[in-house]
Amino acid sequence: MPSAVSLIRSSSLSDVAEYAYAATAPAEARLIFLAGACPLNEDGSTAAVGDYAGQAAKAVENMRTALTESGATLGDVISTRVLVASTRQEDLVTAWEVVRDAFGDHDVPSTLMGVTVLGYEDQLVEIEGVAAVLDS
Repeated sequence: MPSAVSLIRSSSLSDVAEYAYAATAPAEARLIFLAGACPLNEDGSTAAVGDYAGQAAKAVENMRTALTESGATLGDVISTRVLVASTRQEDLVTAWEVVRDAFGDHDVPSTLMGVTVLGYEDQLVEIEGVAAVLDS
């Protein structure tokens, strides 16, 4: 199935960012708005307590599940927001590297944010996303 997502890069902006600066989808695309993917196990417990990379990996895994059940894949994601409960830049980067690697060449526009606290006990990472698919 052809992708609905077109990633846009700019030669006028820095190439230091590890993602496209914008993305588009055609009018006929079905948009999928994902709730923040949390690092929760099936029983509701928080996975990888104290481990930014481990929580990012579990959040990506849970995001993949939500996408699959919506008829999409990581390749259909048009943007993400990665929230990390930390004031330390290295913790944000640790989580980001896991997310970036999961997306591979599909380097969607993304925002990486340090936040004060997230919603679940011992939660350090959450990933929001929007996907676009063509159902033809």
